Amino acid sequence: MEIIAKIQTDFPTKFGIPRQSGLVESLKGVITFEPKYRNPQGVYGLDGYSYIWLLWSFSENHREGWSATVKPPRLGGNKRMGVFATRSPFRPNDIGLSCVKLEHVVLDEKNGPMLYVAGVDLMDQTPIYDIKPYIPFTDSHPDAKGGFSDAVKDYELEVSFPAHLLAHFPEEKREAVIYVLKQDPRPAYQRDETRRYGVDFAGFDVRFHVKGQVLTVCELEERASGMIFR
Repeated sequence: MEIIAKIQTDFPTKFGIPRQSGLVESLKGVITFEPKYRNPQGVYGLDGYSYIWLLWSFSENHREGWSATVKPPRLGGNKRMGVFATRSPFRPNDIGLSCVKLEHVVLDEKNGPMLYVAGVDLMDQTPIYDIKPYIPFTDSHPDAKGGFSDAVKDYELEVSFPAHLLAHFPEEKREAVIYVLKQDPRPAYQRDETRRYGVDFAGFDVRFHVKGQVLTVCELEERASGMIFR
């Protein structure tokens, strides 16, 4: 398979990325095609759709072999399920699937077609193998069973983000960073209330700790300047 495009997002690393697309609608991304695929005719008609499917590569997963079972984070990381009953990134083939909102298509003079999307769950510069339209009358199944994921779909943390720290973020990024934290970025096996974690997002290392169901932001480091805000 060839890489046809890459996406720009606010996540330079994997840690903190929502576990599914669409969980945080305010997370934005821009898809730019590789030079070979920058023909505007390739996206003709795509702007008539509200959502698109992305087939992409778990490019930062470096693991040999595969396991028939995995430990889904939302089950606390201590219960095994079959890998094909989950969306774990550790699979026989490193293929990811995301459904994202297509906000608009721009025909850029230099970069060709650029797709502006929302609800992303991809790391910055993730390689994309294919793009397909989401078709509501075939792709939507409102009565479908959700397996074990139904029991944990509403899981969120309460986020305490001091106003003087949140003010350092651009206004258009503030809702997104709060909802990223609500999804509980911690590894499922780590529940130490004395431990401090950090999410790299939109140019900041957002440092926090969690007690019970409350996540409290305690410090920011601006990556470009190295300045620390408490």
